[in-house]
Amino acid sequence: MGIMPPRKHTLDSLDYDIIHALHADARMAASEIARQTGTNERTVRKRIDRLVEDGIIRLTAILNPLAFGYVTAADILLDADPAHEEEILQTLMSMPEITYLAFGQGNTEMSIEARFKDNDALREFIRHTLPAIPGLTVTRYALVPRILRNIDEWLPPRADFGLE
Repeated sequence: MGIMPPRKHTLDSLDYDIIHALHADARMAASEIARQTGTNERTVRKRIDRLVEDGIIRLTAILNPLAFGYVTAADILLDADPAHEEEILQTLMSMPEITYLAFGQGNTEMSIEARFKDNDALREFIRHTLPAIPGLTVTRYALVPRILRNIDEWLPPRADFGLE
């Protein structure tokens, strides 16, 4: 089991209800959440502010890659030479194709998810763009035909709020 970072505040059922309401519709007004939860609007606003300030939630727009013609997704595993790690990270972070970047289990492994408008763009990225980065090797990749759940759809279970 992973170690949770310390929280400034304990989460409760109102936090849970607010998070679920915003997850369903991030544009939902605090007044509507207050109505749904039977809580004062000012309390809801303060809770939302606290959840943001404590880093528990981020209020952001999530783009749909398909709306922009990015129909091809791939998971790509990389091996990064530690001597070039900083330059590799800066280069990868600047690439608009990459939607996810993480260190892997080993000290040289990295994992990315990337999006493309077609398979030719994916092939170019894997065969030419990535190998041109000094110290970086593509070790494996997998075409992702359909993403069933993404991070923006994830919610912790009620037990993480101290609820049954």
